[in-house]
Amino acid sequence: MADQLPKLSGDQAKKLQAEHQRTLSDLQGLREYLATGIGRVAEGSADSVDVAADIYEREKTLSIIQTLEEKLAAIERALQATEKGVYGICEVCGQPIGPGRLEAMPHTRTCIKCQARLERLTPSRFSASSSLGDEDS
Repeated sequence: MADQLPKLSGDQAKKLQAEHQRTLSDLQGLREYLATGIGRVAEGSADSVDVAADIYEREKTLSIIQTLEEKLAAIERALQATEKGVYGICEVCGQPIGPGRLEAMPHTRTCIKCQARLERLTPSRFSASSSLGDEDS
């Protein structure tokens, strides 16, 4: 079985580490943006249209933060899997994840078949039309 394990190449490891740092940086920037935006709404100096726009922006930013936190957790799990020697193994079926999928998404936890099954079984938090650009597809 160990011979079947996909190996994390040096380039993939660097890509995974770089994505980890980029995601952390993006999260920090969004959290800072959110903190400064909250103060403006709390001051009460804006009219109702400005308040509505600020609330919309805050909700959108919170959604992006949630998505980035989920991505960060997946990246950290992938990094832990490399340390344990199980990187590139589907967490659902236990089979190796295809090299092309790992190249495109080095932090993925599932093979394409299992991901497709999970997406069919799990209600999406987005509408059906927005899933076309889903990162895990």
